[in-house]
Amino acid sequence: MHNVLVTGSNGQVGSELRELSSNYPYKFYFTDKKELDISNLEDIRRYMTQNSIDTIINCAAYTAVDKAESEQELADKINHLAVKNLAMLSNEFSIKLIHISTDYVFDGTNFKPYSEDDTTNPQSVYGSTKLDGEKVMMEYNLKNSIIIRTSWVYSYYGANFVKTMLRLGKEKESLGVIFDQVGTPTYAKDLAKTVLEIIPKIDNKKTEIYNYSNEGVLSWYDFAKEIMKMAKLSCKINPIETYQYPTPAKRPHYSLLNKSKIKSTFNIEIPYWKDGLDDCLKRLKERR
Repeated sequence: MHNVLVTGSNGQVGSELRELSSNYPYKFYFTDKKELDISNLEDIRRYMTQNSIDTIINCAAYTAVDKAESEQELADKINHLAVKNLAMLSNEFSIKLIHISTDYVFDGTNFKPYSEDDTTNPQSVYGSTKLDGEKVMMEYNLKNSIIIRTSWVYSYYGANFVKTMLRLGKEKESLGVIFDQVGTPTYAKDLAKTVLEIIPKIDNKKTEIYNYSNEGVLSWYDFAKEIMKMAKLSCKINPIETYQYPTPAKRPHYSLLNKSKIKSTFNIEIPYWKDGLDDCLKRLKERR
């Protein structure tokens, strides 16, 4: 039996992995910080030895982008130092490590979709600590290990933009949403499915980086408009500029990701963003 450890399993991607896990021929170990402290090297070593782990999917991350500006040490501990522990042990035990990263490693000044080897230049503490996590994995240059950069993640689980829009759409007659930040949403269920499907196909001599988001391009304004339309909410969405909604952390204005590498390497098809949103809204409606 192939044993898969999922860290950060109560987050958006981790929760979707848990829901999909019964469809795959692996034995899963779903952990969160209560069960396994990935900032403690000996804790992970013991856990991996006891459970004969073959693959780690690291979904653990400090993702409070604005809060990270004032909690730099904590963000670094989870996004960088904990990844170093996982990389060190993956090297020691010769196992696969799949690490989830972010479009925030880029500065968002591009005019064409970012490819995996484009120059990184994070503009926030969150982006910098995530990049440090990537770098430490690259330093260990792990065989059969990959980094997946993704963007604008939302899910049936956890707190996210879609759920916030649904709540505000019921409470308010109109909302201002940023139109000058462009990218693509990622439905966590689609990402989780891709991760599970590529596990047996990962075969590389050194750590590789891949981009993944749903297909298509839009602004947060467009995304909010479509959420209201699909959910049949009458809340009017008004376009605003980034400066009209100041935040402690700087966001990339442009974070489109070129996904040709992951598609060709693993022979996968990526769903269109509206299809992911439609599925998520249906699941949320069923829950209500």
